[in-house]
Amino acid sequence: MMLRAVLRRASSRASSSASTGLGKSLQSSRVAASAQSFHSVSSTQTLVPRGSHAHSFHHRSCPGCPDCSRTILSSFQGTTTLKSWVRPFSSDAGDVVEAVVPHMGESITDGTLANFLKKPGDRVEADEAIAQIETDKVTIDIASPASGVIQEFLVKEGDTVEPGNKVAIISTSADAVSHVAPSEKTEEKPAAKPSPPADEPKVDSSKVAEKPKTPSPPPPTKQSAKEPQLPPKDRERRVPMTRLRKRVATRLKDSQNTFALLTTFNEVDMTNLMKLRSQYKDAFFEKHGVKLGLMSGFIKAAVSALQHQPVVNAVIDGDDIIYRDYVDISIAVGTSKGLVVPVIRGADKMNFADIEKTINSLAKKANEGTISIDEMAGGSFTVSNGGVYGSLISTPIINPPQSAILGMHSIVQRPMVVGGSVVPRPMMYVALTYDHRLIDGREAVYFLRRIKDVVEDPQRLLLDI
Repeated sequence: MMLRAVLRRASSRASSSASTGLGKSLQSSRVAASAQSFHSVSSTQTLVPRGSHAHSFHHRSCPGCPDCSRTILSSFQGTTTLKSWVRPFSSDAGDVVEAVVPHMGESITDGTLANFLKKPGDRVEADEAIAQIETDKVTIDIASPASGVIQEFLVKEGDTVEPGNKVAIISTSADAVSHVAPSEKTEEKPAAKPSPPADEPKVDSSKVAEKPKTPSPPPPTKQSAKEPQLPPKDRERRVPMTRLRKRVATRLKDSQNTFALLTTFNEVDMTNLMKLRSQYKDAFFEKHGVKLGLMSGFIKAAVSALQHQPVVNAVIDGDDIIYRDYVDISIAVGTSKGLVVPVIRGADKMNFADIEKTINSLAKKANEGTISIDEMAGGSFTVSNGGVYGSLISTPIINPPQSAILGMHSIVQRPMVVGGSVVPRPMMYVALTYDHRLIDGREAVYFLRRIKDVVEDPQRLLLDI
């Protein structure tokens, strides 16, 4: 009742007043007073309308009072002034999103944050890459979950991160960045000032001073014991090994420690395959849009050899042998960051054009660093072409969990006896490294002989002989 009387008195003053601004201020004061009585926060509220003298409204909260409730409801109905007053001071958590490390594959548990593609304050779009993670196998992009402005990065370059770790905070509105950043800074500074005068910091400072003394000595001794550091010398520079290079080194050493490696060699006359390529390369490119290379001929030859010697396509798993009824051939691709081995899936069901298109696509992705883990997972046999680098002969190492690898080499003109006469021929050495625990020498030699027969006479593929 008391509030209603005050409100009536204020409204009568507003109607008689010559200034329209005072009436509007009192009307907004009525809404604010009603809101305070609705929440029952305090017994006395002081409101200062803009452009007028201060007026104090006193009202004691009386729960269950029907008059007050009617006054409050009537004040809330038909006005939106209260909403516009409260909103600027409310915090909206939806303006900020977090960019996290994505899932990197079943066999990869962590990675190294290689570099940031953006800087704090930069504008980013949804799904735009803001950082790159280097793993044991591939390089993975961290994408922005929404469009906005980068506020800050939560990790540094070179840090080890795991799937789900927070990497960056992104504001979905540009205005929020300018307001939130300084408010956080101002909150941190005064928070640090009131803490010193307390009595507890003395004890905390002594504890903190004692803790670093104990853990500091052990780490250097552990690191020196595991990885002895060579003394620095002039004209030397030390560069951290990439995760991909570490992974390659570990897998190659594990291959040597696990498999009974043995290599057998043969030589292939490339005359007919090169003649076939030279004769149909223009028509092949015109129809399929890719060049006809020698790699597709060896892939088709490897498929035929694996079908004739299925044990080469098998693998030992514990006390069992797993025979694969499919042919997924891995191809070794050398990149600036290291060796990667993408997989041509279902190579036994592909023709020359499909194989060439797949090889070009995988090689391009590998060199650009955009190849995915799924495109390198699996594989039952590997073909490595060291001849593109000029290698004459080598002994390749098995790519686990496979049992054999075929090594191609450079083509060299050598004198060969053909029909009783010595003639120059383009010759290539081929090598098969295999797991001697599973594959006997006979199967390995037969496998290479099949490679030789098909490459030297490609018509065998048409006749299946």
